[in-house]
Amino acid sequence: MSIWKLVEYFFLPELRRYGKFTHIKEQDFILPETKEIGLYLHIPFCRSLCPYCPYDRILLENTLSEHYTNAVIKEIELIKNKVGKVEITSFYIGGGTPTTIGKNLEKIVTKIKDEFLLKENTIFIETNPNDITEEKMAMLKDLGTGMVSIGVQSFQNKFLRAIGRNYDAQTAMNAIEIVKKYINNINIDLMFVLPEQSEKDFEYDLKKAIEAEAQQVTGYPLFTFPYSQVGKFLKINSVKLPSFNSRKRMFYLMYDVLTENEFVPASVWGFKKPDGAEFSSVSRMYYIGLGASAATKVPGKFYMNTFSIPHYIERINSGECAEVVKMDYTKRMDDYYWLYWKIYETRFQKSEFKKRLHSDKKARLLIKILEAGNFIKIKGTHYILTRKGMFYVHLLQNQVALNHIGKAWGKMMQDPEPHEIHL
Repeated sequence: MSIWKLVEYFFLPELRRYGKFTHIKEQDFILPETKEIGLYLHIPFCRSLCPYCPYDRILLENTLSEHYTNAVIKEIELIKNKVGKVEITSFYIGGGTPTTIGKNLEKIVTKIKDEFLLKENTIFIETNPNDITEEKMAMLKDLGTGMVSIGVQSFQNKFLRAIGRNYDAQTAMNAIEIVKKYINNINIDLMFVLPEQSEKDFEYDLKKAIEAEAQQVTGYPLFTFPYSQVGKFLKINSVKLPSFNSRKRMFYLMYDVLTENEFVPASVWGFKKPDGAEFSSVSRMYYIGLGASAATKVPGKFYMNTFSIPHYIERINSGECAEVVKMDYTKRMDDYYWLYWKIYETRFQKSEFKKRLHSDKKARLLIKILEAGNFIKIKGTHYILTRKGMFYVHLLQNQVALNHIGKAWGKMMQDPEPHEIHL
C-alpha cells in the first residue's frame, strides 16, 4: 500500500462523508459553554501583495482599516455575549501583515484583554521585515506579546526578488535586531525549493537564521498550496513544480542543520530551541476566529467567517455574526482531527492516543503501519515522528489536507456567502 493509498483509506472516507460546509443564519452560530479556548485574529492588510501568498489579504488602505478595526471590536463584543469572560489559552494574530494597522492593533488587543482573561505571553503575531519599527515592537512588548514570527523567506537578495519581496537581506537582518530588543522569542520563516535555489543556498539561509538567534525556524516550500482554486495566486513567471527528490533533499537538509544546532522538531515545518515557545496557528484543538476569513472550531462544529472584507464589516455593523458557513462533525472525526494535528506536531502521548482511539481499529492499524515503515517510533511515553515521517507528513499535508482547504478557500473567495461547499 503506497503512502497516498494509506491516507485515502484512513481519512478520505470520513472527509467525503461529512466534509461539507453549509450556509448558516445568525441563530445557527452556536458556541458551547467553556472555561477556556484559543483565539485567532485575522488582519488582512499588507503594504504589498506577494504573488505566491494564498491567504485572504488586501493592500493597506487607512479608511478601510479603520472600519475593519471597529468591526473587529464589535465582533469581540458579540463573541463575549455568547461565551462570557473565558480564559484565552493562546492568541494567534495572522494575516496579511497584522502590524500594518499600528495603533488599531493595540485597540483590538486591548479590547480582547478587557473582555476575556488572556494568559500571560500567549500573544503570537506575524509580521514582515519591511513593517518592523522600534515603535511597533515597543507596542507589542507593552501588550504582552510572547513571540513574533518574521516572514524573512530568504537572506539572499536574488531569491527575495524572485518571489516578489520588496525588501533586501540587510533590511531583514536589521528588522530581526529591532525585534530582539523587545521580544525574546522570535520565529523566522524561510522558504525552500525556490527558483534556481541550491542546497548550498538554503543551507546559507538556515545558518543565517541560527546566527540571528531565532528561537524557532519554520521552513516551507514555495508550493505550500497545490494548484487548485487558490493556485491563481501563484503568478510567478518561469516557476516549475520542484521534483520530489529536490524537495526531499532540502527538507532533510533543514532537519539535519537545525537538529545539529540544538533545535528540536515543533511541527513538520518548524524547529525550536528546547526551552522556547511553540509558534503554530493551526494545531490547537478548539479556537474562536475573529475577522474576515477566520475560522472557529468547537466540539461538533467548524465555522468559517465570510472572506469578503466589505461584507464582513457590513454583517458585523448590522449586528450579525461573521460566520457564514459551518461543517458538522462527529466525535470520531474530532478524534481523527486530534490525531492528525498531533502527528503534525511530531509527537503525542501513548496514553492520550489510547484514551481517544484505542477502540478504533483503523487508528490502531495506522499506528502499526507507521511504526513498521519507520515513520514513527516509540520513545518513553510518546510516539515520535522520525525524520522520514516528518518529510512525508509535510508532503501529505500539501497533497491532501491543503488541497481540500484550497477548495473551500477558493469558493469562499468567490462568494461572500456560499450556499454549500463540498470538499
